[in-house]
Amino acid sequence: MRFIECQQGTSEWLALRAGLITASCFSDAISTIGGLNEQQQKYVELVKAGLSEKDAAAGAGYKGAPSADIIKRALRDESTVEPSDTAKRYAADLAFERINGGPFQEPANAWALERGHEMEALARMHYEARTQAFVTEAGLCIDADDVFAYSSDGLVDNDGLIEIKSPIDSIKIMDMWRTGDVSEYLCQIQGGLWLTARKYCDFIMYAPMLKNVGKDLYVKRILRDDDFIDKMAAQLADFEGLVKQYEAILRA
Repeated sequence: MRFIECQQGTSEWLALRAGLITASCFSDAISTIGGLNEQQQKYVELVKAGLSEKDAAAGAGYKGAPSADIIKRALRDESTVEPSDTAKRYAADLAFERINGGPFQEPANAWALERGHEMEALARMHYEARTQAFVTEAGLCIDADDVFAYSSDGLVDNDGLIEIKSPIDSIKIMDMWRTGDVSEYLCQIQGGLWLTARKYCDFIMYAPMLKNVGKDLYVKRILRDDDFIDKMAAQLADFEGLVKQYEAILRA
């Protein structure tokens, strides 16, 4: 991997990440539709374990052996899922970028970018003051094969990261303080840990409007999960195959 110093949102940053699968979009890239439901999965497992179709059907709660095509594919060890429309659109965007050599989508509006930079700087400052950690801005991290990229909000000491969010949605802020659920950001966070080879990421939600009640800074430490990363990396490899397929169609 390599780090490139550049400010997020600039034309340089947009050009460097064009055509790369970025951690902020990992969840889109690996999103799928289809798949077996619980009953279908049970039937397939029983058949593969050696039971007859009749006994497997009974064990899975069917009155008779199911005949759905998705079950037949599963029994042949074929994939039962396919990329979601979101994944397909992202793959097409990347194929266009690899051909064009530059960004396909217009960047976010200037107000959003300016607010994002301001909030990130303030969040870093408050985080350092609270934790006594030393944060280094890191720009863009790109893997050795020039396929994946991660824009870090900061490197912490020798083995940490920070990922900063400054939502304007009051319900999103409320829910974070109420539940602490960061599942929406796990692919991005674990992707950042994967690409930077670091051990933990401190998720930060910054909401300065809550300063009066001491809840302007929410911090939750997420440890590196190699099982999660291995599974995600395999799914991302499949997605990269889809991008190459789309690019080949356009270049043919």
